[in-house]
Amino acid sequence: MRQATVTRNTLETQITVSVNLDGSGQSRFDTGVPFFEHMLDQIARHGLIDLDIKAVGDLHIDAHHTVEDVGITLGQAFAKAVGDKKGIRRYGHAYVPLDEALSRVVVDLSGRPCLEYECEYTRAVIGGFDVDLFGEFFRGFVNHAAISLHIDNLKGKNAHHQAETIFKAMGRALRMAVEHDERMAGITPSTKGTLVG
Repeated sequence: MRQATVTRNTLETQITVSVNLDGSGQSRFDTGVPFFEHMLDQIARHGLIDLDIKAVGDLHIDAHHTVEDVGITLGQAFAKAVGDKKGIRRYGHAYVPLDEALSRVVVDLSGRPCLEYECEYTRAVIGGFDVDLFGEFFRGFVNHAAISLHIDNLKGKNAHHQAETIFKAMGRALRMAVEHDERMAGITPSTKGTLVG
């Protein structure tokens, strides 16, 4: 079982994230940011990744530090859980619709952080959540998971639908990328022989 738990404490947040990449999509969240938790649940359920995230942050200011630092800590836990990457598919992709909205997510567990994030939300706030913070979450995750992540919302009129298709597609793309490939058993899926840095 590829599992990891990471705790990260700063003056702004105290966060613990547990990840099981070979889970069944179970999740438990306590972040104080309900709509964000709804999106994280999409990653768990559609990625079949068990997630347990506890965060205490300076929400009296706003949700920025909490959301960004959850991304950082989740990225650290993901990198630890995936390990040496031998025998995995490495690449993953998914298109996910929700009514009128459609998003595409493509991931490469390359060892090199890169985020390309294209989404024009139709409104700035969903359920009290500032959609600008999604970018901070993805950036924190990518930088600390050391992956390449391309996110494109291709269409959508309802901002909730836009966000949900992105997070569902991310879960499914990650699920594909971390899957074991029988033909690559024991082999690092890189011509360099390494996927670290």
